[in-house]
Amino acid sequence: MVKHHDANIEDITMRTTLTIEDQLLAALKDAAHQSGKPFKQVVNEVMRKGLLANDRPAVRPYRMKPASMGSVGAGLNLDKALELADALEHAAVMMELEARK
Repeated sequence: MVKHHDANIEDITMRTTLTIEDQLLAALKDAAHQSGKPFKQVVNEVMRKGLLANDRPAVRPYRMKPASMGSVGAGLNLDKALELADALEHAAVMMELEARK
């Protein structure tokens, strides 16, 4: 651990050895090259972003407030929605066929 006489805890650095997967190493090297930053700076930034991402509050589940769409027409039973859809489609087809005559 490297300590300076005027360093606080955030300024302390440590050298260590990591085993980095080949694909990850290539991506880190590419990011360093593209940004013009030193490799170790890119590694530290990526690790910091990853750690901070875990600190974000959990996303609240989406909730939708129900809205009234009016009352159901007389003689319609919504408990059998597929039968209702079939009947409405049949009625629409019959009206279209009648209009063609």
